[in-house]
Amino acid sequence: MGRKGGKRFGGGGEPAAKRRAAGEDGPSASADDDIVVAQISKNRRVAVRTWNGKVVVDIREFYEKDGKTLPGRKGIQLSMDQWKILRDNIKSIDEAIKENA
Repeated sequence: MGRKGGKRFGGGGEPAAKRRAAGEDGPSASADDDIVVAQISKNRRVAVRTWNGKVVVDIREFYEKDGKTLPGRKGIQLSMDQWKILRDNIKSIDEAIKENA
């Protein structure tokens, strides 16, 4: 059973903004080491980045604040194993889309 009024995400005892500032969770506001592969909509990007020493594919929404483009919470980060599985199944995914469109 869940705790009434308990937090579902987060933790660490400090607000998320402070944890991010300290580098404890989430990508930093600096995107210097990202390779933006595709801008798939006005606010969504696909990027390849190094996260905790591992290369990941990051599909994420971005927002603007004080003239800076910052990563939002909505997104998914795929490990190389997950990316390879997705990549290898693109044909099946396309076929399923055609059947349901």
